[in-house]
Amino acid sequence: MEKFVKLTGVAAPLPVVNIDTDMIIPKDYLKTIKRTGLGKGLFAEARYKEDGSENADFVLNKPAYRNAQILVAGDNFGCGSSREHAPWALLDFGIRCVISTSFADIFYNNCFKNGILPIVVSPENLEKLMDDAGRGSNAVLTVDLEAQEITGPDGGTIKFDVDPFKRHCLLNGLDDIGLTLEKAASIANFEKANAVAHPWA
Repeated sequence: MEKFVKLTGVAAPLPVVNIDTDMIIPKDYLKTIKRTGLGKGLFAEARYKEDGSENADFVLNKPAYRNAQILVAGDNFGCGSSREHAPWALLDFGIRCVISTSFADIFYNNCFKNGILPIVVSPENLEKLMDDAGRGSNAVLTVDLEAQEITGPDGGTIKFDVDPFKRHCLLNGLDDIGLTLEKAASIANFEKANAVAHPWA
């Protein structure tokens, strides 16, 4: 998993509450277990018209936000079903950080396991960040996970809290497999000792 230490990128505003996982990645795109290729389906029902052409009014289709890496969204982001394809689609599109006032628990945890940093801020700070994100190509934020702060285009900073264990995993690029491999030497030693103690096993 790619490490997340500091990210500087364009932030796209999505001031919609209760964005569920079906809106993030519609069920039509759930026919694969691959993590790649899902970016084209991200917010598909809002990004595309019925004829498949782009909806020019949707934020991620606007020139200033096509390469957005940060999403500033309304309350209760990622609610609904527990589909892991939702963070996969965000990551495949290029989104590495989502900022909101609250997240659905399963989606929140899935983000950390896939290299995305979900940040919870107060409603007042979300309003400030939404205003920053509304500046088009000037909507550049810097998210520093080590310092646990967001710096806006005018230099103002907002502090945020992250669970220390989840922070450690993101800073070091450790998913569940990576965490297990950190104990590879201990596992190997156990297997050797177990083979000696139980040669019939």
